[in-house]
Amino acid sequence: MAAAAIFSSLRRRRSPSLEAFLAPVDLSDVALVQTLAIVATGLVSRFSEKSFFFQRRNSRSLIRKLEVCLVFLEFLKETDANLPHTALLCLKELYLLLYRSKILLDYCSESSKLWLLLQNHSISGHFNDLNLELLTFFDVFPLEEVELGVDVREQLELLQKQLRRTRMFVDEREEVLRTRFLSFLDEFENGRLPNPREMREFFVDKLKIRNAKSCRAEIEFLEEQIVNHEGDIEPTVAVLNGFVAFTRYSRFFLFGFEEDEVDSGASNQKKLKKNLISQEIAETFLTVPRDFCCPISLDLMKDPVTISTGQTYDRSSITRWMEEGHNNCPKTGQVLIHTRLAPNRALRNLIVQWCIAHGVPYDPPEGMDASAESYAMASPTRAALEANRATAMILIQQLSIGSQDAKTIAAREIRLLAKTGKENRAFIAEAGAIPHLQTLLASQNPVAQENSVTAMLNLSIYDKNKSLIMSEIGCLGAITKVLRFGHSTEARENAAATLFSLSAVHDYKKRIAEEDGAVEALAGLLRDGTPRGKKDAVTALFNLSTHTDNCVRMIEAGAVTALVGALGNEGVAEEAAGALALIVRQPVGAEAVTKEERAVGGLIAMMRCGTPRGKENAVAALLELCRSGGAATTEQVFKAPALAGLLQTLLFTGTKRARRKAASLARVFQRCEHVTMHYGGLGVGYAYASNSAPSRDSSFASEVSVPISISVPVV
Repeated sequence: MAAAAIFSSLRRRRSPSLEAFLAPVDLSDVALVQTLAIVATGLVSRFSEKSFFFQRRNSRSLIRKLEVCLVFLEFLKETDANLPHTALLCLKELYLLLYRSKILLDYCSESSKLWLLLQNHSISGHFNDLNLELLTFFDVFPLEEVELGVDVREQLELLQKQLRRTRMFVDEREEVLRTRFLSFLDEFENGRLPNPREMREFFVDKLKIRNAKSCRAEIEFLEEQIVNHEGDIEPTVAVLNGFVAFTRYSRFFLFGFEEDEVDSGASNQKKLKKNLISQEIAETFLTVPRDFCCPISLDLMKDPVTISTGQTYDRSSITRWMEEGHNNCPKTGQVLIHTRLAPNRALRNLIVQWCIAHGVPYDPPEGMDASAESYAMASPTRAALEANRATAMILIQQLSIGSQDAKTIAAREIRLLAKTGKENRAFIAEAGAIPHLQTLLASQNPVAQENSVTAMLNLSIYDKNKSLIMSEIGCLGAITKVLRFGHSTEARENAAATLFSLSAVHDYKKRIAEEDGAVEALAGLLRDGTPRGKKDAVTALFNLSTHTDNCVRMIEAGAVTALVGALGNEGVAEEAAGALALIVRQPVGAEAVTKEERAVGGLIAMMRCGTPRGKENAVAALLELCRSGGAATTEQVFKAPALAGLLQTLLFTGTKRARRKAASLARVFQRCEHVTMHYGGLGVGYAYASNSAPSRDSSFASEVSVPISISVPVV
């Protein structure tokens, strides 16, 4: 199984698919021998002069055996002899054996040195397996039925004797180095820093890793193995993370902040962007299942609890609701029989599984029971934590006193270190990184600015760090300035994502909205940004709109106009409609939205062509607009073309929430003086039978050109 996994891993990274190397079944014996000779010649010529740092003896031994196979194949090709059927079957197996040899030799010549050390025993076993397969080939091949030259037969007999004597070979020198590598991790595990002289001897003298660039390549290879890890391969992901952490620490401790790192900084940006936490945050918001969101905060629940009415909320949100003096359920309005909060472990486990499947960071609140912590993400070992902590201290020191180039590198590494794990985010902030990153936000170097704002974003994912960022004098303003005047598009987008992350805390939403230029910049990004930027901006604006005190500020800053314009953009329309639904709950918000010519039309268009969630938000926005905007606004909405048919369609095909909102909107219209309006000659009365469910007859009646009137109770 391990061998197959390693071959599979290498195929994913560097080699063609297995199908490309399957033995051709339709070739004649002559063509098959010729094909095998070509493949063997390519293998021998490719690897004969190649340098193998590790597994040198096993690799050279295999190549010599392949050279004998090549002599054998060349003889068969030149003699053009008729081969028995058994020989042809054996040659087809040899084809696959040559392919596996290529895979293994590629693996040993192109893998990182540290990874080869960790896999030393396993790879030695693969070489031994190939030796056994080659021995089986020659034992089964009918050599006595083929006329071979004397020299060829002697070489084959000698090879067979060697193969029978061969045992698995593990290089003693390599095994000593592997043990030494493991011992460094033990040092961190026991709370000690490794001896600097021994670290230098290991990396520089023994492994010939002599600069930051080669050390960085080792780290990237190990990280790639973590991404591609298959469950039955040793070491585990948790242990691999420890080796990555130790190697990163060694890179900075031994080689400092070399200038080649700065040169590569800009070129590495594209590679890093695909894994940016800003993208993860925005995509998380856009795709979170509704049942995983708290009905109060609309955020992903971290600690879902159930109250006496059977409704589930995030613990922090419902606790704040009760502390404010409410004794009813926010969703149903029912009076609470008691105030006990029952953990909803089943839902929490579903949320955790969803987060794992979609790569969404999930930091459970402190105090949560141990079972909640044991979700499937690999918990970091103490060695990884201590190594990362030691690395963070070096990086923060450079942020404080280093050159501008060193600060740029340090910000980038903190950005990467803070990308995963609440422990990393916690001790980086505790060690004092935030003030230094804040200073770097004003850098004239675009790379330094982007790295610092993204590092701030990654740190903000951990809840405790949100308060540290917001309490740092001038930090919110500095982030906002990057949003407004950042040197790169990526920096501005990540600043918007940072505001979104910070606005997850209810108390900070008003502060962010009141920050000079923040809402204006978000509105501008929503209008004119890239698709990624629009998503970052609309999610931040949505969060800000959940605070009732921000309504006037968002109107003044042009956010309403930007949100209305975003209704026509498929990528952000759902969140734009959701934000408008919150804003129009207040009369001043309803008035502002009513003044936007495209508002009602945009919402109705979403009801027609939007996603299920988009339709929900659109009909909810129209409902709140009618409730808060007065009779004139209600009549304006009521007169919109095709609204009657769309409402009726939602009542049949919409989600539960969409049906409820559509029925409520119909009741609002029923209270108007003009119960029946005309749409191109078709009169439609807004009324629905019990509990907003339309009768089956009404759906057919809507297709005929006569007025329809369906009674509905007023509640």
